[in-house]
Amino acid sequence: MKQELKGERGFTLLEILAVLTLLAFILTMVAPNIINNMQKGQIKAAQAQVNSLKNVLKTYYLDNSAYPTTEQGLQALIEKPTVPPIPENWNGPYLEDKKLPNDPWGHPIRYAAPGTHNPQSFDLFSLGKDNAEGGTGDNADIGNW
Repeated sequence: MKQELKGERGFTLLEILAVLTLLAFILTMVAPNIINNMQKGQIKAAQAQVNSLKNVLKTYYLDNSAYPTTEQGLQALIEKPTVPPIPENWNGPYLEDKKLPNDPWGHPIRYAAPGTHNPQSFDLFSLGKDNAEGGTGDNADIGNW
């Protein structure tokens, strides 16, 4: 005996293909906007990190009347430098979690004092996504200049 199933009809192959085509079309329209917004977010995050570290370096300057040298680097914000000039009024660590942050692409934030762009103080910058000097878009350098 054959039993007939009533009301249990599945989707046809044509219906499934139509839905998949529609989803693919929607994704191709939306995905570039999502990626673009994500890249803009990373750039803004890098700018925020540079600005935050710039403020921490200003606090260091207020305590020591000088910025760390290039040789001392940003590590001077965590540990008292042992490379001259030794800051006599070092009052750190200046970073709460005692860890230097990386930029949103996982690269260390660069520091030079005196700076090329800021010869009276320091340059603090991320080299962007490509971790190379120059570039445009999310590969552009992001600095305090």
